[in-house]
Amino acid sequence: MEMSRIWRFCDLDLPIGPRTLLMGVLNITPDSFSDGGDFLAPDTARIQAAAMARDGADLIDIGGESTRPGAEKLSAEDEIARVLPVLEALRGRRLPPLSIDTYKAKTARAALEAGATIVNDVWGLRYDTEMARVVADFGAGIVLMHNRETVDETLDIMDDVKRFLDRSLSIAMTAGIADDRIVLDPGVGFGKTPRQSAEVITRLGEVAALGFPVLLGASRKRFIGHILRIDNPKDRLNGTLGAHLAGVSNGADIIRAHDIKPHREALDVFDAVRRPE
Repeated sequence: MEMSRIWRFCDLDLPIGPRTLLMGVLNITPDSFSDGGDFLAPDTARIQAAAMARDGADLIDIGGESTRPGAEKLSAEDEIARVLPVLEALRGRRLPPLSIDTYKAKTARAALEAGATIVNDVWGLRYDTEMARVVADFGAGIVLMHNRETVDETLDIMDDVKRFLDRSLSIAMTAGIADDRIVLDPGVGFGKTPRQSAEVITRLGEVAALGFPVLLGASRKRFIGHILRIDNPKDRLNGTLGAHLAGVSNGADIIRAHDIKPHREALDVFDAVRRPE
């Protein structure tokens, strides 16, 4: 049996190991690529969070700004205005730990004060110079994700991912963020061609070799539609499951997904088969 590690955030400890963890996506946005506008109202978001918890989510990731290509950029104030009412609606309820999906330190601080315990930064502490200090001050967990401003199909994409994450880790450590609070994400679909996104999953072991837990978020992404020739993101569940199971086989510890129940069932069977009692 594989030994468990611990992901620590605030006053919580989450084992990383034999059971693949599942992070549910809760977008509080009008323009996300697959579920924009579905959960804008705090009551609707609360109902969805409760449903994800019942279906087996270990974490819930709340985002107020769409990160799809071409999406509107929000000020921190506008982003906070979207996510804070939802966090307040979820406060005190029996739910999995909450993550805030933001690259802005001001939003992260407001969310952590409102009950979030993890920051999921799609720019790996490299967009906002204050972000690392906020995470360190709260003792929060941090997901460091690889990203690029532009796509370059000539790159060795995994070399770029590792160099980016090495720099993010240096920033985290300089700020005093402990190793056991850090998770790495190769950023499937962010600044990558469909081929590069697939290659990242194939070579995911190279990210795992950096010595930190690995999160993979391929849910409904464009590269799946490219492979299957499916335009509607909500019709990409089967392809998403295939990508995520391949990712777990190659080293992912945490899966970030929209569709919780089918993922929980698929991951539980996969874990049971590859690690029989």
